Amino acid sequence: MSITGLPFDDIRELVRRMPGPDMAAVRAKREREATLTKPAGSLGRLEELSEWLAAWQGRAPAVRRPLVAVFAGNHGVARHGVSAYPAEVTAQMAANFAAGGAAINQICATYDLGLKIYDLALELPTGDISEEAAMDERTCAATMAFGMEVLAGEPDLLCIGEMGIGNTTVAAAVLAALFGGAASDWVGPGTGHDAAGIARKAAVVEKALAHHAGHLADPLEVLRRVGGRELAAMAGAILAARTQRVPVIVDGFVATAAAAVLYAMDPAALDHCVFGHVSAEPGHMRALERMDKVPLLALGMRLGEGTGAALAAGIVKAAAACHSGMATFEQAAVSNRG
Repeated sequence: MSITGLPFDDIRELVRRMPGPDMAAVRAKREREATLTKPAGSLGRLEELSEWLAAWQGRAPAVRRPLVAVFAGNHGVARHGVSAYPAEVTAQMAANFAAGGAAINQICATYDLGLKIYDLALELPTGDISEEAAMDERTCAATMAFGMEVLAGEPDLLCIGEMGIGNTTVAAAVLAALFGGAASDWVGPGTGHDAAGIARKAAVVEKALAHHAGHLADPLEVLRRVGGRELAAMAGAILAARTQRVPVIVDGFVATAAAAVLYAMDPAALDHCVFGHVSAEPGHMRALERMDKVPLLALGMRLGEGTGAALAAGIVKAAAACHSGMATFEQAAVSNRG
């Protein structure tokens, strides 16, 4: 449990008071759906997505102000060679995002999505989780609060992503702590490790779990002890989106680990979320299955940056457009079923 109780108690109170879906908006959506010029259910999951939007936006589904938020953080555990790339790549890629040169920039431009990059004290890596806590409680809670600020621009659809050398290692540690199993069940190649690199990652995760054993029953303690700043910020953003009734698309393995912290606090905490894709990182599907979540896409991607969530946002935008833009049988003078 926490030492002071105060910073994390604020987070727990937000989870306790989080709103549910707007069922009046759902009923209105279903009534219109029944009148559209198509057989009932013929758009499959697109119909589910438009209903999900209505439930959490509290109005007819529409995507007018989508935002992709990418959080960048550095990790003390990177010194153990858990990534195929050096730690300075985090800052270099954050600069690449800002210059418009990354994959996420191209996807956002294609689908007309807003993009914001958040540098989370890259000059100050978190603690090495194999030997100490990544963050103290106050820092973790403050970083979650920082993540909540992404809602200041009032997006009506939020996609969350990340960048951080070493962060598939901390994500694996978080998921192992939350859901159990051996470190080898959760670690994968990350940025391109070979078998020896994966084994090295697994050993580091096992050491971290052993070091923090006895303190991992509380999901927020898991986050602060074996997580990272970008995971804390993403968890805060997801929670803030829930309190402000903004639907969320979660990206890949690392973003899913951040979301899993809230799920472990209350499985209903992710009802306003969909998962954009299942990545090639082997632990990702395992995590989705543990939370009973079905991803929208399976493209073999493992880049991060919010790329899978941004691609899924294009599908969500299409779902909203189909619902709002299609003619009804009456408007189109098309005969409905007798």
